Amino acid sequence: MSSPRNGAVVTARRPVAARSAAGRRRSRPSPARRWTALAFLTPLLVYLALFYAYPLYRNVELSVHDYTPRAFVRGDAEFTGLKNYLDIVSDDTFLTALGSTALFTLVSIAFQYAIGLALAVFFHRSFRLSAVLRAMFLVPWLLPLIVSASTWSWMLNSDNGIVNAFLGAFGIGQINWLTSPDTALLAVTVANIWLGVPFNLVILYAGLQNIPPELYEAAGLDGTNAWQRFRRITFPLLRPVSAITLLLGLIYTLKVVDIIWIMTRGGPADASTTLAIWSYREAFGTGQPDFSPAAAVGNLLILIAFAAGLLHVRLRKETA
Repeated sequence: MSSPRNGAVVTARRPVAARSAAGRRRSRPSPARRWTALAFLTPLLVYLALFYAYPLYRNVELSVHDYTPRAFVRGDAEFTGLKNYLDIVSDDTFLTALGSTALFTLVSIAFQYAIGLALAVFFHRSFRLSAVLRAMFLVPWLLPLIVSASTWSWMLNSDNGIVNAFLGAFGIGQINWLTSPDTALLAVTVANIWLGVPFNLVILYAGLQNIPPELYEAAGLDGTNAWQRFRRITFPLLRPVSAITLLLGLIYTLKVVDIIWIMTRGGPADASTTLAIWSYREAFGTGQPDFSPAAAVGNLLILIAFAAGLLHVRLRKETA
């Protein structure tokens, strides 16, 4: 009696195995599907190769050769290896630019994030004119950078700027915001903070929209105040959005050139010279372009941004 039952089990299982094998065969994409997928990927691959891979390769190639304007045209630049990197590291401007870059970047992203988060929490509550006020806060983000930088240059002008005029009404003497080594970096940092707040506001406000309101209702029933709700609900649940916001802010701030160049040109006496300004000045800011050191400085910025991206990925994996 047991044998027929075992045989029945065997015969019943065979069609199942056959069906699973057939399913695996059907799950494999056909050559036509593979070619179709490759056709859809080709524009993206071409775009990445033309606008990311090739410029990066070209920048590295520039940094390991001695590209004078003549050699750039003729294409016979001498290979120098890491000489350009050693030259910029040993240059007196390097430590000044590195310190200014660190201070400019950290202060900018810290205040941009803090102000943007405060505004996002404020606008998260529904009230009359909320949409209008949010739109007004986006104006600095929509203006061309040359307009914003020129406006700040006029406002901080030592002789007839509106900032000094306002301070003078309280008996504070004239401050040379853009022409003093003590205040030039502060001036461009304030302007950059003003420009970056709308971006943080938009991203963080979108993150707040994804927090379930039931959590706030439950916390309110428990008798928590506004600060406790922010500390225990809002801020922890915003951590993924905050992390990507800070990362993007770091990458953007590292490469800021236009604001500083229009307002101070990196001066006076290199007081507001960052690595990005130094790279731009070496390549285009003088009458004698020096492309190879400029490319080397630019590659240092790329490495810093790449390291920040790797740190972000690692932290996300640890918190996941």
